[in-house]
Amino acid sequence: MSSVQEKKDIHLVYKNLGETPLNSIQRFKKDNPVYEGLPITYAGRLDPMAEGLLILLAGDSVNNKDKYLDLPKIYVVEMLWGFETDTLDLLGLATLKKEFSVPKEEVRKYLEKSTGKFEQKYPAYSSKPVQGKPMFQWAREGRIGEIDIPEHEVSLFETKYLSRRTLLGKDLLTEIYTKVGLVSGDFRQKEILEKWKEVLIEGGGRDFVVDKFELRVSSGFYVRQFVKDFAETFGGVATTFHIQRTQIGDYKI
Repeated sequence: MSSVQEKKDIHLVYKNLGETPLNSIQRFKKDNPVYEGLPITYAGRLDPMAEGLLILLAGDSVNNKDKYLDLPKIYVVEMLWGFETDTLDLLGLATLKKEFSVPKEEVRKYLEKSTGKFEQKYPAYSSKPVQGKPMFQWAREGRIGEIDIPEHEVSLFETKYLSRRTLLGKDLLTEIYTKVGLVSGDFRQKEILEKWKEVLIEGGGRDFVVDKFELRVSSGFYVRQFVKDFAETFGGVATTFHIQRTQIGDYKI
């Protein structure tokens, strides 16, 4: 996909790893000065630790945002076994470490049987409002335990297991430092990296397992929560190592 494709006031851009959607809008306007001063919004956010296809709506198209929010999406996901963080991805404090992974064939089987409709909890670090403020604010204040975690119905239409790789602790830490280092703004980066270093030093020279798979899902589906629930089904823990969105409806990278 070229850096910008235009269909009327609909623009497909690639959100880079480490960017927020707002960063992507700012980059788009810098590259396309004709849009300075025009309203632009994005349809379907991506977390800083995710990259991939982002739909930008300009001008009158901003009023059609809901149409694009409801489109199904395809994600390529990497899942890191043995770690859990408060954000459910690398941009979080590693809160638990457990030597654990599941045989590759069991991962494949689980993915195959996971399709369908089900209730999914919202992650603590999400923008879902509870009692008038987003859940991530409750989490940052250390008060997430004071609220009931809401759920919503989502659909997993199709899965495809892709591959498995292993990483030594030192190589894993290098990747984490690289990814987190791409994020600007206040996301607790220093504290997060210090915690990752601490837990990986404890892990010594172990290999860590990363599984890669593709998910085709409904609007509102949280990949981070799916990875957490996946691991818990087997009595283990895991965190989302990488997310790439490759398709929204018929729009592709």
